[in-house]
Amino acid sequence: MAAVFSLLRRWRLQKSVRLVQGLRLPVLQLHTTGAAMGATQEDFNQAKDQLKTLKNDPGNQAKLQIYALFKQATQGPCNAPKPSMLDFVNKAKWDAWKSLGSLSLEDARQKYVDLVASLVSAEAPPKAAAASSGSKAAFETLEVTSENNITTIRLNRPDKKNAITVGMYSDIMQALEQAAKDDSVITVLTGNGDYYCSGNDLNNFTSIPAGGVEQMAKDSGELLKNFVNAFIDYPKPLISLVNGPAVGISVTVLGLFDVVYATDRATFHTPFSQLGQSPEGCSSYIFPKIMGTAKANEMLLFNKKLTAHEACDLGLVTEVFPDGTFQKEVWTRLKTYAQLPKNSLAFSKQLVRGMEKEKLHEVNNQEVERLVERWLSDECMNAIMSFFQKKSKL
Repeated sequence: MAAVFSLLRRWRLQKSVRLVQGLRLPVLQLHTTGAAMGATQEDFNQAKDQLKTLKNDPGNQAKLQIYALFKQATQGPCNAPKPSMLDFVNKAKWDAWKSLGSLSLEDARQKYVDLVASLVSAEAPPKAAAASSGSKAAFETLEVTSENNITTIRLNRPDKKNAITVGMYSDIMQALEQAAKDDSVITVLTGNGDYYCSGNDLNNFTSIPAGGVEQMAKDSGELLKNFVNAFIDYPKPLISLVNGPAVGISVTVLGLFDVVYATDRATFHTPFSQLGQSPEGCSSYIFPKIMGTAKANEMLLFNKKLTAHEACDLGLVTEVFPDGTFQKEVWTRLKTYAQLPKNSLAFSKQLVRGMEKEKLHEVNNQEVERLVERWLSDECMNAIMSFFQKKSKL
């Protein structure tokens, strides 16, 4: 997928074609003990306060259900005008509220209290900070460690296929900044779980800011530009271990890594035109350069998904390993690399990459400028709507 802003559009559409329908089924098993007596207004107020203590996003379906139950418990059945079909967010909220029908205020209040209680109880206690001497600054969705002269940054949302949230973009940039200044010789980026990274998280945005969609596009473009610049300017050898499927931004920035190792289970997909968008991560320049224009066009224009061996044959991947021995073979090799002279590696990288830096920054700026235009276009919106309408029928 292309950059972060597209996810707002997908989220808004997805709610109107899929998640609202799902509200007819319970999101969670609600605790109904004592429901016969009904929740008091005090219970309801306490539930509102408890909701603010949640540390994890409960998901869009649960949030819509919370909204609907709150409105039903405070205002009764929905009698508000139906929003426009193009007002995806408010249409999803309206549908969720309307689906509760004639549910009484008392029953809605009880269900609201039960739902919030379920969400609070379902949250696992916060993880204790790692005590290992190799641990780095704690990140909510990353694992960052330093050991054997290697700093490793692991995307750590395996239950979400390591999809990148807005916060993760900032965390990855901060982790790279710290790794660039530490005593390690090389830096490794990989993922926990079955996926390397599934691209952008669909929950990155839940509402349009005061500045409207134009401001959203501008801010998202700036975030993307800074993210890609962090890879362009990284001073140490940067190695990617692609431990599973990779999508969108996690693929396009691979050309900015110095070495890319992949399991034979990995795939590489950049579905830009399918969503009415355009390439990012300097891929519009680097991919044709390393694999030839015709092969790059199959990926960037026509959404071709590559296998690990195809990506290796085209020069995007350095080497492919059997999945069963991937971790053992790669880490043995990395530990050997990490014994090499630190400054020698850094200076050698400067010589290899230095002549291209100015060009890469120029390409990054042009790609982001084009993407901001794409995100605001009718063509992009129509392509995304078509994509998710097809998906909702599966």
